Amino acid sequence: MITILAGGTGSVKLVRGISSQTRDINVISNVGDNYWLYGLYVCPDIDTILYGLADLLDTDKGWGIKKDTFGFLRQMEILGEETWFKIGDRDVATHLLRTNMLKNGKNLTDITAWMCQKFAIDTKIIPVTDNSVETRIVTNKGELHLQEYWVKYRGQDNVEGIKYLGADKARANPAAVNAIHDAKLVVIAPGNPLTSIGPILSIKGIKKELSKSKRKVVVVSPLVGNKAISGPAVKYMEAAGMEVSAYGLAKMYSEVASHMVIDSSDRLLTRKIENLDMHVYETKIKMKDKIEEDALASFILKQVHV
Repeated sequence: MITILAGGTGSVKLVRGISSQTRDINVISNVGDNYWLYGLYVCPDIDTILYGLADLLDTDKGWGIKKDTFGFLRQMEILGEETWFKIGDRDVATHLLRTNMLKNGKNLTDITAWMCQKFAIDTKIIPVTDNSVETRIVTNKGELHLQEYWVKYRGQDNVEGIKYLGADKARANPAAVNAIHDAKLVVIAPGNPLTSIGPILSIKGIKKELSKSKRKVVVVSPLVGNKAISGPAVKYMEAAGMEVSAYGLAKMYSEVASHMVIDSSDRLLTRKIENLDMHVYETKIKMKDKIEEDALASFILKQVHV
């Protein structure tokens, strides 16, 4: 069994690639960027994995449902509502059903399992917790929810810090803990280290289980050189005082992982990372299409020896 820690648009590519190689997969999903909008509970990372595995994902955008329409959003605009968060018409159905089920007493784990069934997905998608955790971005102009900072205001303000509101009280999902414990290999997908993977690691029970299992944990770098493959990882790492490099990532992950996959162009950092007691594997990590997704997944499954 393979367990993948996932969040963001970079993660779904590797999840798709690994799912093409093996069916016995668990995905532990970030919930820190979940957001209440128009009275609907939106779970962007969970939904991106759902749509990606169901072959519904708009791969050009990296989120939402392909060929979706936006009549709902246009009507909300006519009614004077803000429309900075682009929810498509078919996408609304997911959020509406999830919200109704939450109001009827279901937890996020059960709802996500039900959705996997409805989308005919064999992979288990497991929210890291059923409790509320919010990733908050501290800026020079105040504190914002991650979605507000990155989507509404397009990441314009200077970042001074990142908080995981509620993480200290959140209970790790027992299914997530078991998925780590029982896995043959645990893969930390190439998501943003501070806003996609960081909220997962902020939950004590998860970090503790990963630390105990670190000999079988591999992290895939989302960086090539000092640049992120996509998204604002560099900005967040700088704000956190981290070195923006595969080595900087390795230092962050060395407590919970013993293996790291880096881009071949970063091979000069291999010895430094190995000094952190991590095994290093070099390959092409950019995934521009399905062939490259499958190639990276195959490399990880064949080359990483735990």
